[in-house]
Amino acid sequence: MPVKEKVDRLERALEEFITNVGIEFNKLYNSQMRTEAELRDFKNEMRQQAKEMNIKWGEMAKKLGTITEDLVAPGIPRIIKEEFDIEVEFLGIRMKKRLHDGRVKEYDAVAVAGDYVFVDSTKSTLDSEDVKDFIRDIHEFRDFFPEYKGKKVIGIMASLSVNESVVKYAEKAGFFVLAVGDKLMEVKNTKGFRPKEW
Repeated sequence: MPVKEKVDRLERALEEFITNVGIEFNKLYNSQMRTEAELRDFKNEMRQQAKEMNIKWGEMAKKLGTITEDLVAPGIPRIIKEEFDIEVEFLGIRMKKRLHDGRVKEYDAVAVAGDYVFVDSTKSTLDSEDVKDFIRDIHEFRDFFPEYKGKKVIGIMASLSVNESVVKYAEKAGFFVLAVGDKLMEVKNTKGFRPKEW
């Protein structure tokens, strides 16, 4: 075979090889780009799903808090009768007020009985930070409800279940603590405990 023919064949083979390599490179590159685009789409979809799940968890937590409040409130008059031997004259649920200075406060339950006003804070899970927050809320109660200025205020903290250390901490602050027991709601304080009058 003459040299020129060999060179021509070699050039054609080289061109074919370069073309095939180019085709394969393009396939690989496009596949890589598609994979990166798919990965980016997947990440965006996962972020969106996480955002939606967080919203749903927030809604569920809020509903759980409301359900807990709805379980606690009906037991408050019975507990006040058992512990203080007085009848509840008024029971308000989720009492919310806005002051002229813009402050807003909501109390989960307010029960008026005799010379007392019982103010309840209900949490789906009760912890020591809730106790600290409630001390501040109790101090501000008369700012929001001046109509009860002449009455003694008693704080009640309630949840479905309360850790013993939180009961002790709340008791030290002077609060009644309620949780589920033999009855739907029962006092969890130490026997003979008397709450602080604010």
